[in-house]
Amino acid sequence: MHLSLLLLSVLVVLPLSGASPPPFQHHPFPRTRRTASSQHPKLIEVTRPLPYDSLTPACSLPLFNHSFGNTYNLPPTAANYSAPLDCTWSNAVLQFSGASNGTQYDRISAVWLAGAELLRTSTPEPTPEGISWTFRKDITRYSALLRRSNLTLSVMLENIVDDFYTGIFHVNITFLFYNLRKSPLGNKSSPRKLVHNRQPSFTPTASLELDQIPADLIIPVSAAGAGEEGFWFRFQSENDAVYREIQIPSNTYRAVIEVYVSAHGDDEFWYSNPPDYYIERNGLNITRGHGVYREVLVKLDDSVVGSVLPFPVIFTGGINPLFWDPIVAIGAFSLPSYKIELTPFLGMLLDDKPHYFGFGVAEAIPFWLVDANLHLWLDDGPVHVSAGLIKYRNPNNRIQRESSFAKLDGKFRTVGQRDSEFSGWVYSSAGNLTTRVITKLQFDNEVSYKSNGTIVNVEHKVTVQKQIEITMPSSGTVATSSVDSKYPLKLKTTSAARSGPENYLMSTDLEVSYEEEKKMDHFESQMKNKQKCKGWMLVQGNDVLSGAGATSQTYTVKDSLSCYSRKISANESAVVSDAENFLCGSMGVSGSSDS
Repeated sequence: MHLSLLLLSVLVVLPLSGASPPPFQHHPFPRTRRTASSQHPKLIEVTRPLPYDSLTPACSLPLFNHSFGNTYNLPPTAANYSAPLDCTWSNAVLQFSGASNGTQYDRISAVWLAGAELLRTSTPEPTPEGISWTFRKDITRYSALLRRSNLTLSVMLENIVDDFYTGIFHVNITFLFYNLRKSPLGNKSSPRKLVHNRQPSFTPTASLELDQIPADLIIPVSAAGAGEEGFWFRFQSENDAVYREIQIPSNTYRAVIEVYVSAHGDDEFWYSNPPDYYIERNGLNITRGHGVYREVLVKLDDSVVGSVLPFPVIFTGGINPLFWDPIVAIGAFSLPSYKIELTPFLGMLLDDKPHYFGFGVAEAIPFWLVDANLHLWLDDGPVHVSAGLIKYRNPNNRIQRESSFAKLDGKFRTVGQRDSEFSGWVYSSAGNLTTRVITKLQFDNEVSYKSNGTIVNVEHKVTVQKQIEITMPSSGTVATSSVDSKYPLKLKTTSAARSGPENYLMSTDLEVSYEEEKKMDHFESQMKNKQKCKGWMLVQGNDVLSGAGATSQTYTVKDSLSCYSRKISANESAVVSDAENFLCGSMGVSGSSDS
């Protein structure tokens, strides 16, 4: 069954009463919020610059130039790809540029190479005067594909153009290839750069980072044939399950699955959804419900081998569209992917038989888009690779729900946790290595309604702890990796009726952040990315008449070799302060306060 168009729109919380509009509405914002004479800067997603941004590429490969007009119900647009000739390179970057003018919603988009997803992104909402944006993503981890030729590059951006929605998205994609052997970066040992040429025999202390030593083979775990709906799997409910049959090479000594996921439709703001019984008892005519817990499950045959608690990416029409101009939300231009180590399960996979890789989304409502890439490292030595599973501990997630409400006012708290431990041995040219993977996922969410449902508070927090340890019988621990991440979100929306039919004034406060701490052998890094937003909108029926928004963002990262920080703030579609710092001695930056 074909799903509705992928529309990403503003979340507006209106009074929760039977005579009022639904609590979660989509409203296009008027595109006349800037004067025609205003100079619009490029929209930006704040992140750490790539380590080779200042270098001259060894070669550039313009691949894709297309205008997405009325592309609803059309398959992805395709282009041919072949590895660049006469070009020595070690690292690769995807550069995505877009432009649009007119009236349009934001849209979801993805880039696939031979069915493997390289990028998931969303577009900004255009204006009559026009917008533009450019960003880069390191795609070195996909080197196994990038070194091949006669492949198909596919880009999907489902758009509608009519008399009202006039915005056409003009997209340009270029691959940039760098040769770090000829730069000072090539002499540094850090997960920030690629170890260019692996030795013929695998070194057990090699980095576990995908970009440092890319896989030898990448197999897409995506919808076969693509057709009009793209390569991603679409999930309408928690009962949906999809599988892809794959047989991996018998000389595989390491396996990682990389999962891409995004939420849309009634689940776009899943972390704020009320439970179904609250909707039913209050007689509300809304479809956003089923509570707040969502978990993307990854299965191998009949076993759950990992799961993802997604980061709440907010698209540029979400919450209040004026928050995201010109600073977009964390992950809006380059949505995160999630990596799950599957090496302990090679004992199941190395039997010269196909196996089923599958996905599901716990407690989902329409709809979610999920696909994955299977990264495989191959032993080219004379040793026959063999493997076995040692330990499998993956109990069901533990979820507790508490609720208390009277009519439209109340509080709902959901707490969840999943602890897993997997271990397995692999015998290859590197010797007998045992990989142990320990994962702890924690989920805590509270949604409350006050003042007859006109004040909504959301507090959402996810914590993820992952540890990988590789040992040998003769020498003990030879490699370790730990990644601790957390992503809290706080959202408060207050609605007040105004004069006139269906008129409401809504004010919104938002805080969202992503924090990560990595330890890999002797290398350590810490990163924190935080946004604070405040704004209001005057709504009449389905139209936003006026509004304002201010956003401040602080991004800091520090590792064993370098540091970077940026503090930026914007108000009413203009940057008011912006400061960067590359010095480790002083991580503070000048500019307006983070308020």
